[in-house]
Amino acid sequence: MTRTLACDRFILLGMTIREATTSDAGAILSIIVPTIREGTTYALDRDLTEADALAYWMAPDKETFVVEDDGVVVGTYFMRANQPGGGRHVCNCGFMTSASATGRGVARRMGEHSLSHARSRGYRAMQFNFVVSTNERAVRLWQSLGFAIVGRLPLAFRHPTAGYVDVFVMHQHLVDPAQGTRPDV
Repeated sequence: MTRTLACDRFILLGMTIREATTSDAGAILSIIVPTIREGTTYALDRDLTEADALAYWMAPDKETFVVEDDGVVVGTYFMRANQPGGGRHVCNCGFMTSASATGRGVARRMGEHSLSHARSRGYRAMQFNFVVSTNERAVRLWQSLGFAIVGRLPLAFRHPTAGYVDVFVMHQHLVDPAQGTRPDV
């Protein structure tokens, strides 16, 4: 996979999605740290330091993006190969939205952008490995964008208020599976 952007900016409904830079660190932290501390959607240590949280979100194996609305970062997502070697044709993403932007379509825009970007990168599928079942908004969103629940991990997530809950593996083909299974296709 190449590391050049298919387009420098993606503008949709007044929101701009662009590749994150180091100058976005503070804005990204203002989104990811509260989500991590809440502990309801990501299997990350709730006490993760800000430095470790940022290092995770912007690791070299990821392409990280931000969503701006009127110049304010309101969402962020990353994309990476789901697995190395024989699994690198499937990508994986993580998404977080600012609490102040909930319900404004930010997650949907990021999802749409990620699907387009993944196709431009040559990925054949997108897979979410750990969608917490109690995150019903996310499950509905991903299903509305064409993702299917292909697996259930029973009681795999310790939710801070709901206790042990199931986790879904969600998947979407990005190319027609009938195109063949040869690696060069």
